[in-house]
Amino acid sequence: MTNLTELQSSAAERICTRFPKVSRKEFRGDITLTVAADELAEVMNFAKESCGFDMLVCVSSVDNLGEEPRYEVNYTITQAESGANLLVRCPVSESDCSVPSLCKVWRSANWLEREQYDLMGIEFVGHPDLRRILMWDGYPYHPLRKDFPVAGKPTELPGVAFTEKAPTGGGPFTTRPGVMTAGEREPRAHD
Repeated sequence: MTNLTELQSSAAERICTRFPKVSRKEFRGDITLTVAADELAEVMNFAKESCGFDMLVCVSSVDNLGEEPRYEVNYTITQAESGANLLVRCPVSESDCSVPSLCKVWRSANWLEREQYDLMGIEFVGHPDLRRILMWDGYPYHPLRKDFPVAGKPTELPGVAFTEKAPTGGGPFTTRPGVMTAGEREPRAHD
């Protein structure tokens, strides 16, 4: 495990030395690098080509409603052979709401970026096919934003999607506590 920690730390150090504006934070053995959007593609290309992070595992985002920057895009990158991981965080302002696409660095970014665009509304500039992946074309909202109501919003697309608020059974993740089967805890079983 120490060897893995040393690999991660060494790679983070190389990235921070090459890009002085990148900040580093360590918590319980996990290293997070914070990168500005204007350096993101260059930093990630360096991480891949010079530090051996050959796999983009995850792209996720966070809505910090009420704060600025409102959003952040988080990337988990891995050295497949060693298992070393880094989390790369990119703050995104509400007024711009865009970051460069990493599809030219990792092909796996394609669908991962589309998901964040669809559900959070973050634009990935330079993406070869940036369109919705889960919600239907023309859907005007981004349902993972904190200001999106849990009960959903009505739509005016009859025959395509819900025309009334989507039923949530008390919320999308509301289950009953206690010793029960999964079916008994299921929100739709509340009735």
